[in-house]
Amino acid sequence: MTDGNETQKTPRDNSRKIILSAALAGILAGAVAVYVMERPSGNIVAGTNPSADQCALKTANAKKIDGAAVGAIAAMRGADAPQSMSALTFTAPDGKPARLGDFKGKTLLVNLWATWCVPCREEMPALDALETKKGGDNFQVVTINIDTGDDEKPKAFLSEIGVKSLQLYRDPSMGVFNDLKRKNLAFGLPVTMLVDKDGCQIAAMNGPADWSSDDAARFVDTATGL
Repeated sequence: MTDGNETQKTPRDNSRKIILSAALAGILAGAVAVYVMERPSGNIVAGTNPSADQCALKTANAKKIDGAAVGAIAAMRGADAPQSMSALTFTAPDGKPARLGDFKGKTLLVNLWATWCVPCREEMPALDALETKKGGDNFQVVTINIDTGDDEKPKAFLSEIGVKSLQLYRDPSMGVFNDLKRKNLAFGLPVTMLVDKDGCQIAAMNGPADWSSDDAARFVDTATGL
């Protein structure tokens, strides 16, 4: 019970806080770009991608996903031209190389973040809540940290904010971000993509959202049902 001078935070308060962070992220988008530098990486793939044709046929699914993005996650937009993300490479929690293609058969919410990103700090607990609620054989939240250096700082960050369900995937080269930037999908941090069971990006957004909301849960149900 609280007295007259105390207030109790509600889910609506948390959602408003994330929305305010999203607005701030938009204002600071230019500043964020200062921190994200182009670096060589293994994510520049030459030649044709065998999954490209398959992804190009998924515009109907992208439109369905676009219609399911409402309320707290209304900024998520279906792709006009779905692209294969299977070749994106990063480091798995065990330190070994990983590709998004390794998750084939599972729908993914892929989020890029950094410890210096203020909106990421607000969003990460919501992503953790979504993974706790919906994560399983058919769906996973894959958060990829792009801090340079070793794992010490991002591990401390996740511990500090109380993340329990998310695993620490990393790309200290920032190659994943730079590849998404070249594809006109990333303009700052955080950036989030919905990737289907075949590795096709069918929706994306820049800025934070309240992924712990009922809107997000329904969105995931729609995505995993495609």
